Amino acid sequence: MGSIYLIRHGQASFGAANYDVLSPLGVQQAEHLGEHLSHLNLTFDRAISGQLQRQQHTATAALGRQAEHGLATPDLECDSAFDEFDADQVFRAYLPELLKTEPDALSILQNAGKQRAAFQRLFVAVITMWLNDQQPREGFERWQDFLSRVEQGLQRLLAKSEKGQNIAVFTSGGTITAALHLITGIPANHAFDLNWQIVNTSVNRLRFRDQRLTLASFNGHTHLELLKNPDLITYR
Repeated sequence: MGSIYLIRHGQASFGAANYDVLSPLGVQQAEHLGEHLSHLNLTFDRAISGQLQRQQHTATAALGRQAEHGLATPDLECDSAFDEFDADQVFRAYLPELLKTEPDALSILQNAGKQRAAFQRLFVAVITMWLNDQQPREGFERWQDFLSRVEQGLQRLLAKSEKGQNIAVFTSGGTITAALHLITGIPANHAFDLNWQIVNTSVNRLRFRDQRLTLASFNGHTHLELLKNPDLITYR
């Protein structure tokens, strides 16, 4: 059987003008991942990322550390199927409804970096609306649309894969959540309960044979735990 490793990007710049940039800590997390994989002598036949900067930077930092150890690393491929869903777009779509029960929502969103707990409460509420929304909207990616995008990306991976290959996919928490839902059949809302626990640069292993995928491990972050520094374990 082959393996697909879904790897979440390192810590991004939450609360900054451009979220899609790894923080200095996020770079460290990615480098520690590459170091750990090198010690395990785990290399990849293919490496894919979404098109987001934080995903690609995580990939180049981790694979670069492996290359420093003299290990063979593949060229990085990009597939937009593994991009994260557009959280800003989702918030804008449901903000009018959210304001009915959360009148301070705008203030919280504008100061999200300083009000993380309040932001998380709003995020959960908005995601719940998104999951339950069946109304088509032009130019808006619904949960079902996002799910189809991720499924098509996984199908493309499998179609090009060879027996016994190790494939790394550097992606995001929402994409991993969609994959968990597709592979295990866990309800979407329960999958998002797991989403909030996905650590930056954690490794989620899928095993494949032909076109069949199974979940082998979830949210592995031993590479961070071994360093005995709780500050390295982040969730956003």
